[in-house]
Amino acid sequence: MENDIPPVNRVDRIRDELKSLEGQRVRVRANMGRSRIIERTGTLVHAHPSLFVIEIEERRGRTTRQSYQYVDVLTGTVELYDTDTGERLLDFSTDEEEDL
Repeated sequence: MENDIPPVNRVDRIRDELKSLEGQRVRVRANMGRSRIIERTGTLVHAHPSLFVIEIEERRGRTTRQSYQYVDVLTGTVELYDTDTGERLLDFSTDEEEDL
């Protein structure tokens, strides 16, 4: 059975959950295509209406900002993990049963 929640509502839920995680450290695993997978650790600094921004700690005290779209989380292209426990924070790519 397909997921009963329309994709637009799932994107809204992803945005709301990421909004609640602002200021927390997360590990990002992004599939950039052609077998390129990037893993970085940073702080979720802001959840905008169409994308979210993570500030990544680079070498020698430098920081960079990387932005991702909520649809990337929905499709599984971008995965977010808790830095302390290592567990996946949001998992919308699999079919999940919910009582509506």
